[in-house]
Amino acid sequence: MAAQNFPCSFLRAAVRGFAHSPAVATPVTAEQMAEKLREQKKPKAVPEVPKDRVLRRVQEYVQQTRCFQKLHPNVLAKVLKKGIIYTNKDIVVINKPYGLPVHGGPGVKTCVTDVLPVLAKMLDGMKAEPLHLCHRLDKETTGVMVLAKDEMIAHRVQEMFKTRQVEKKYWAICIGKPEPEEGLVDIPIMEKEVDSHQSHFKMTLAPNYRLSLEDKKLRKVRRNRDAQLAVTRYRVLSSWSTCSVLELEPITGVKHQIRVHLAYGLGCPILGDHKYSHWSKLAPQKLSQGTLKKLGLEQVKARYLPLHLHACNLTLPPINSNEEQKIHLLCKPPIFFKLSLKRLKLELPASEQKETKTD
Repeated sequence: MAAQNFPCSFLRAAVRGFAHSPAVATPVTAEQMAEKLREQKKPKAVPEVPKDRVLRRVQEYVQQTRCFQKLHPNVLAKVLKKGIIYTNKDIVVINKPYGLPVHGGPGVKTCVTDVLPVLAKMLDGMKAEPLHLCHRLDKETTGVMVLAKDEMIAHRVQEMFKTRQVEKKYWAICIGKPEPEEGLVDIPIMEKEVDSHQSHFKMTLAPNYRLSLEDKKLRKVRRNRDAQLAVTRYRVLSSWSTCSVLELEPITGVKHQIRVHLAYGLGCPILGDHKYSHWSKLAPQKLSQGTLKKLGLEQVKARYLPLHLHACNLTLPPINSNEEQKIHLLCKPPIFFKLSLKRLKLELPASEQKETKTD
């Protein structure tokens, strides 16, 4: 098809229109560039510390649980690199910060998987293969997370998690104290839609037994086909008044298993677990006046409390056949967790404060 011949006047008008279009950026002068650089070099204003005690505590929680999704991937990779607690030729172990999702999804701007290629290059050079996830942690959970340096090692470690060869331990600050102080929660879990004015889904218990109203005895019931086996071992490490700190060992790996077993199985929800402190509604966790006073909060500000669940300890069996040593990994809890322990007069036994090692 032959090209059409446009009048020169039409072409000149089109060029003038393009040149004056707002889409064309105005050249930046040297003076404007210098001013921009001066603005960037100015020290950032330090947030003013509120005089009100409650507002001070809220500001503290907000700063300590800052949203990592707002960071550029390169900056986030530097944060994760700074939090590395162990590395060898096969794996890298990081301390996952609070509020950082592992995988992408609706509303997620940045997650751990997004920065794995950048982190790998920071550690082993520009030609390094991207790191691989070996397991997952919830967005609000902090602590030990294992990454593999190649796909074969990743599959090997994933299989170890799947076949329960990996020993995992968590610390959690809970509302109340479970009775007995040490035991095993063996109740299946399933996901269920909550029937309320605000439709949402939650994990919940799906027990194999029910209490007979006639003779008050337990009767076995048919297992729900959607329920997954879930077993959690727990032990009270310290308690004071309205709260306690627990060591938890999930034998299985069901979504939100620890949170559900503590809240619905033992009646001791995790401090800051706003999702599982209620069943029929989405609302901030309701705390006693004594707990609020110790934390320096008011109930209207309780929504700022972060989830106090920390993956503290992980033991990996030998990854390669030529290795004989297990790897014991210990990760210290975040600042907000330590401060809550102090304010609630709870403590972790000295025997729990070990260093990462192999044996």
